Amino acid sequence: MLGKGVLAVQTLRAALVAVTAVTALLLSIRSAAAEENSRLALTISIDGAIGPASAAYVKGALAKAAERRAGVVVLRLNTPGGLNTSMREIIADVLASPIPVIGYVAPSGAHAASAGTYILYATHIAAMAPGTNIGAATPVQIGGLPGLPGGEKDGKDKKDGEGQQPKDAMMAKATNDAVAFIRSLAELRGRNADWAEKAVREASTLSANAALQAGAIELVARDPADLLKQVDGRTVEVGGKTVHLSTRDATLEAIEPDWISRLLAVITDPNVAFILLMIGIYGLIFEFMSPGLIGPGVVGTICLLLGLYALNMLPVNYAGFALMLVGIALLAVEAVNPTVVIGAGGLISFVLGALMLFRGEAPGYTLSWWVIGITTALFAAFLVAVLGALRRAAKGPAQVGAQAMQGLPAEVLDWSGTSGHVFTNGERWQARGTETFRSGETVEVANIIDLTLVVRRAPAATGEGGQA
Repeated sequence: MLGKGVLAVQTLRAALVAVTAVTALLLSIRSAAAEENSRLALTISIDGAIGPASAAYVKGALAKAAERRAGVVVLRLNTPGGLNTSMREIIADVLASPIPVIGYVAPSGAHAASAGTYILYATHIAAMAPGTNIGAATPVQIGGLPGLPGGEKDGKDKKDGEGQQPKDAMMAKATNDAVAFIRSLAELRGRNADWAEKAVREASTLSANAALQAGAIELVARDPADLLKQVDGRTVEVGGKTVHLSTRDATLEAIEPDWISRLLAVITDPNVAFILLMIGIYGLIFEFMSPGLIGPGVVGTICLLLGLYALNMLPVNYAGFALMLVGIALLAVEAVNPTVVIGAGGLISFVLGALMLFRGEAPGYTLSWWVIGITTALFAAFLVAVLGALRRAAKGPAQVGAQAMQGLPAEVLDWSGTSGHVFTNGERWQARGTETFRSGETVEVANIIDLTLVVRRAPAATGEGGQA
């Protein structure tokens, strides 16, 4: 019995040793994998205006970085600014990221203006390449038509101690909100809050070296490799925890936008969205006018849905959209019932609606004057063509009714006295006349009374001595 007990103890010890060895091996593998992932630096690149596509791209890329447990994420910026809503979405994702995010304005010649400055201030470490600049973060005016009161900022606004002040209350609210927002980001990351406020109120800008000296950024790096070397050993606070960065030998890997982000980038361009709407609306109009055609209806429905989806993602002025619809409806009525007033009213309504369609004037999210001009020119050409056709129809011979029947040749089918039947224009008609005609003789329609044709001898027959 004693021997069996000793054997059981030895077996148990061996099992414990084996389990300990396997656990140690798994932990070492996991530690090695974690260390390898900590050496991974993923790159996100924003080039051009910041909009819904940029926000979706950054959100997805940060989620991938968290899944792969990357060491850092380098958010490269080269943007003139963009939509306020998309900018705030990106900043919220950066602030909530469990992976340290390094903002990097690059390459040389790039800039992070307007919304780009806010995003750079939100990152854990801010860096710039030589020959780049940041700033000009003043909110743009919202709503109105260019040149009208409230449509754009007055360049003659007075200044006080805090810089240029907006003229109207709405702009003052937007500016003060933007100042509070960027100051909160500056205080969170320990950067120059006073210059950040100046960038909002006075549209101040800084070069890379000036930004470093002013404390708006942490470092200037020539390229991504130099950037990773300089941030190596720094500590940042991520999610309430202090994280020590080890990036000297990190591997750089770019995260490319997926097809959804690429599609969003195309259709959320205001000009593309505008063109999609036009194709969609007129595709449906042609489908209703010619029900047998399938193509215009299918293409129009797809384009209209894509255009409406894009408008849902953009800051749209629905009063302008309504004016556009009214203008298109009036032009459609013009095609059915041609008049000068309806067509001109539709054209004016469409142009005003297109000018008012988008509420904001953020860089990259304005409707091109070329697109508006070309579309308006096409509608004007359509209006001129309709009016020209109406004028020609008024001057030309009648195509329907009694007037259209006058002068047509007719073949006598039967005749008795002063009445009979004739065949003309593919139809059999009852006819009467002041003369007697023979079957098979060709006569001419003089008039139509109560569905009865009044016929006379054809002019060719009168030339032979006959009388009409």
